[in-house]
Amino acid sequence: MNVIPDGLRAGNDDDYLISKRQAWFAFAMTFALMMFDYIDRQVIVSLFPHIKSEWNLSDKQLGSLVSIISIVVGVGGIPVALVADRVSRVKSIVVMSTVWSLATISCMFTANFGQLFAARAVVGAGETGYGSVGAALIATLFPKRLRSAVLGAFFAAASLGAVLGVVLGGVIAAHWGWKAAFGVVGVPGLVLALLYLFVRDYKTVALTPKVSQVSQVSQASRQSLGGTLKHIFGTLARTRTLLWACIAGAMQLVTMSAVTAWLPSFLNRFHGMTPAAAGKQTALVILVSAVGVIFWGIVVDRLARRQPHNKLPALSVLCVATAVIFMIAFGGSYTGDAQFKLIVFGGFFMTSIMGVITGIAMDVIHPGMRSTGAAVLAVILNLLGLAVGPFLTGVLSDKWGLQQALAIVPLASILAAVLFLIAMRTYDADVARISDVKLDVAPPLAGHLNTGAAA
Repeated sequence: MNVIPDGLRAGNDDDYLISKRQAWFAFAMTFALMMFDYIDRQVIVSLFPHIKSEWNLSDKQLGSLVSIISIVVGVGGIPVALVADRVSRVKSIVVMSTVWSLATISCMFTANFGQLFAARAVVGAGETGYGSVGAALIATLFPKRLRSAVLGAFFAAASLGAVLGVVLGGVIAAHWGWKAAFGVVGVPGLVLALLYLFVRDYKTVALTPKVSQVSQVSQASRQSLGGTLKHIFGTLARTRTLLWACIAGAMQLVTMSAVTAWLPSFLNRFHGMTPAAAGKQTALVILVSAVGVIFWGIVVDRLARRQPHNKLPALSVLCVATAVIFMIAFGGSYTGDAQFKLIVFGGFFMTSIMGVITGIAMDVIHPGMRSTGAAVLAVILNLLGLAVGPFLTGVLSDKWGLQQALAIVPLASILAAVLFLIAMRTYDADVARISDVKLDVAPPLAGHLNTGAAA
C-alpha cells in the first residue's frame, strides 16, 4: 500500500517522496545529529596541547586519537549500512547516536593514553555508518534536482559540528579542564536520538532494477543472505563511477583532515596562540568550509543541470584550487595574518566536494542499496582519507616539522582532481542502469511504538 501524503507520487525522482514538511523535518533531525557527530569527533583537536603536556605524547599519538575514529567507521560502515538498508535506516540511526554519545561522555573518565584511545574507538563504533545511512535517507526523500544542495547542507553540518567542537573544547578546557569537554558535548546526542524516532523512512525495495532481465533462479538465490550480499557487492563493484569517485574523494579528504586536525597545534606553535585562541581561529576556517560545502553544492548543481556528468570536472577544479592554496599558504613565504588569510581561503574549498560527491553516489546507486553504497563511499573516505590525513601529518611532523608536513600533504588533492575526471567517463551509463526504479515510504517508527503500547 502506498503511504504518500499530499498527493506526491512514489518513484518520481523529481518529487518529494513524502510531504515537504516531513522531508524537511527528517533533514533537520539528520542535520542536527550530523553536527553532534562531528562535535564529539573533533572536540579533541583543541585539547591536543593540554593532553600533550599532561601525558607527554608524540604528534603521532595525538594524530592517532583522531584517526582511530575514521578507521573504526571505515571498518564497520558496510555491515551497519547493510542492516539499515534491509531493516530500518531510522532504527539504525537511533542506536548509533546513542552509542557514540555515551562513548564520548566516557572519555572524561580516562586516566591515560590507552584508555582514551579505546574510548575514542568506541565513539567511532557509534558513528559507524551514520553519514552514509543519513545521506541515503535524505537523498531519497528529496527530489533529485535538490540532491547535491541538500546533501551539501547535510555535510556542512559536519563542518559546523567541527567548528563547535573545536571552540567548545578550548573554552571548556580553559575553565573546567580538558576532560570536562567530553562530558558537555556528549549529552545532546542522547536527546536527539529519542526525537529521531519521529522521522519517516522509506520501505526496503527489491534489489533488482529490471526484473524482466533476471531469471527466476537468480531471484531465488537473492533471498539468501549470501545471495543478497553477492548481488549487492557485485552491483556496486560494477558501478565504476562510484569506485573512482570514492578514491578521489578520499584523496581530497587527506588534505582536509590534515588541516582541521593540526591547525590548532600549528597556530599554537608558530603563531604563539593559546590553545583556546587557536581553537577559535581554527573554528573560523572550518566555518568557512561549511559555507563552501553549501555554496559549491548549489553552484555545481546549477552548472550541471543540463549535463549532470559535468559535476565531476567541476569537482576536479575545486580539488586543484584546494591544493594550490594550501601549498602556498604553508610552503611559501607568507607569515602572520597573510598566511592565516590564505588558510581561511583554502578552507572555502577543502570540503567543497562533500555534498556533490555524495549526490553523485546516490545518482548511480540502486535505491535498495543506497545506504550500503554510501557506506562503501564512507569506508573509502574514512580509511583512505580521514584516517590518513591526521596520522600522516603527525608522522611527517615528527620527521620534518609541522609546517613542512602541512605543505606536503595537499598534493593528495592533485591526485583527487585526476581521479574525478576518470570517473566522468562512466557516469551516464551508471545513471541509466537504475533509471526505472520506483519507491514507496514506510510509516513513522514512533507510530509503531504508540500502536504497540496501546495494544
